[in-house]
Order: sequence, then C-alpha cells, then structure tokens
Amino acid sequence: MDDQTTLPKRASRSLILPLTLAAVLGGGVAAAAVVAVGGADGSTPATVTVGAAATTTSSGTPAVAATSAPVTAPAAAAAGVKTVAQIYRDAAPGVVRVTQAQGQGSGFVIDSEGHILTNAHVVDGAGPVFVSFSNEDRVQATIVGKDDSTDTALLKVTESADALRPLALGTSTSVDVGDPVVAIGNPFGLDRTITSGIVSAVARQIEAPNGFPINNAIQTDAAINHGNSGGPLLNMQGQVIGINSQIADSGIDANVGVGFAIPIDMVKQIATDLQKNGKVTHAWLGVALAPIDPALADEVQLAADKGAMVQTVQPGSPAAAAGLKPSTDQKVIGGETYAIGGDIIVAVDGKPVESITELQSAIQEHRAGDVVKLTVARSGGEKADLSVTLGAQPTSASAG
Repeated sequence: MDDQTTLPKRASRSLILPLTLAAVLGGGVAAAAVVAVGGADGSTPATVTVGAAATTTSSGTPAVAATSAPVTAPAAAAAGVKTVAQIYRDAAPGVVRVTQAQGQGSGFVIDSEGHILTNAHVVDGAGPVFVSFSNEDRVQATIVGKDDSTDTALLKVTESADALRPLALGTSTSVDVGDPVVAIGNPFGLDRTITSGIVSAVARQIEAPNGFPINNAIQTDAAINHGNSGGPLLNMQGQVIGINSQIADSGIDANVGVGFAIPIDMVKQIATDLQKNGKVTHAWLGVALAPIDPALADEVQLAADKGAMVQTVQPGSPAAAAGLKPSTDQKVIGGETYAIGGDIIVAVDGKPVESITELQSAIQEHRAGDVVKLTVARSGGEKADLSVTLGAQPTSASAG
C-alpha cells in the first residue's frame, strides 16, 4: 500500500488474525497457533470503515474498478446463479492445500499453466512449498513471487493440464452488501470444506503482514477458520471475488462470523506484476495522515472539511521534495489531541478525495516514478497544486 494512517485515539480497534493453520512435526495438523498481525508500532491493526479503495480507479463508491487479469482464467460456465452444490462440484477440484514446514493454508488454480493464487503469509516461512490436489497428488510448487503489502502470492506447479481445474475470476466491482457467497478451503486441515454466507460489508480496511493497509476488503459471515487462508470466496455464479485472508479475533481463536477477503480486482493487478517481475513495487508518498473529524473541522475552522490531513512528512520522501507541509500545532477536543496546521489533500490529478482511504486508492493506481498532481488546502484558506514524483514503498510500514 501507500502510506501510514494515523487514527484518533478514540477510533475502535479489533484484533485481526491470519488464517494459516500451524502444522505438527511429522506432517499432522493441529489447532492453530497463530500470532496476530501487528501494526508498525506493535499495536493491533484497526478495521476502518471509511471510503472505498483498491489498486484501480475508485469512483467514491465502495467498489473496485476491474483490471485486466494477468493470468487468464476461463469465463464462468454460465452467467446464471448456481446452487451451492453446483458451485462445489465445479470449483472444489481447483482448490488446493498449500503446505510449508511452518503450517498450511489454501490456494486455487487460475489457469492451465499451473499458476495458483494464495496468501503471502501462507508461504512466508522457510523450506519448500507443496501443493496437494483433489486427486491426492502432492507436488512441489515454485513461488513465482509474493507481495506482503496485499498478502498475495503466486505459485506455479508443473502438472498435467488434466489435473488442473482453473477457477473463474470474477470482479469485486459489483459486490454488494447482502450478496450470498461461498468459501472453499481447508479449515483445520479438513480438505475442501465449503461454507456459505453473505457479504456483510465492503470497503473494509485490514492490515497487511508488513503493516500497510489493505483497502476495500470484503467482510463476510461465511465461516472461515485457520487453514482457509488463501482459499477463494466465490459469488453465486461460481466466480472468485476475493481471497480469504483474516478473521476478527474474538478471544476464542475461532471464527465468529467476521472474516475478510482481499478483493479479486486488486489481486489481478498484483498477480500481473508478480508473473512479470516476481515482485510488486508500490508507489509511496511518504506522509502520516489523519482523517478529517467533523468536530475538529468545526472547532478550528479547517481549510477543508473533507480529505486527508497531513500530520508528518517523512524526511527525504517524495512528499518532502514536493513541499507538502506537516502539522504545526495541536488541539485538544473532548480529551483527544489532534495535530493541526498541515496540508489537507483534497484531490489527486483533479479528482476529489474525501478520505484517507480514497487518497490511498488514488496513489495505488500508480507506480514508483509516476508524477501526480496533489491539490491541497492550506491554513488561511489558500489552495495549492503540487507536482509529486512518487517513490517506491518501503518494505514495511515501520521503515516508511
């Protein structure tokens, strides 16, 4: 992702757990022993419900614009709605178990060349990676590349085309709250388990393994548990709309109906870069941001009541080179301390942004070296247009 997000202290925080299942020595599977994905400062990640974001153009709605798929998958067999049983018959053979010495998760085949998508945290350990198919074949896989910023990994196996059952990739653009969905994966080592539910929310923000935000995550109440990491979330046409990645921690280390999937439109573009380059270089601005709080805007008469407020500017960053101004003062309102006086970013390349998440989305559309125009509102009411040459995102949020 792009830059760190600083939230007011009163913002609610919920612990999010990755879904990799820990493996017992000797190849068996046990109840998961996982570590929560921590923030850059060691804090637990926040689930933020503002804005819409993705690696593609956002229109301000909680949908992601489609991108062209890097790895071609067959179109859905039919445009009509299928039953859960039909989806399982069609899709389950393309769902695989992904195993590494440290644990196991899920994945799914996306083409007849042997490419498989999963989560980066599933294959983040040492040692070889193995993939198990529905015909019980177990083969070693090559990691084509992985991107911790979106928790996405692309694998490849050398397997006969007959053994590969690619899943159709859909789009997360049209995903709406209330849509029925199904998840297929290997919870607690139980191969190719299917569960069903609905889309509980869209435009959620979760935290990537390296501490950067993943925007526009799909929230679902379809039961997903440890071992489901990397498996597909499908719509009722049997098309993949997301990669199951995390669950909310309720304190009982099991699913309580709050799971999150990375939107497939984001994954498509990431997979393009991974297949081509083996890595992804995300654009970086180099600022810490705070949301515009209505109470704050009224109290101190901010230059804008929507946008993303700059709190700090990283020395030597693209933002610093472009002249973005950090906060110059603090204000205490209702017991909360706010940084004020910094630039408020209100548009990117002429397109308005109303929140931190929308700003992140706009930056994510670009690559390092791209030049963008930021429109900022400054103290005193003046506006300025700044030309910024974007840099390459650091490897972790703590480094940036």
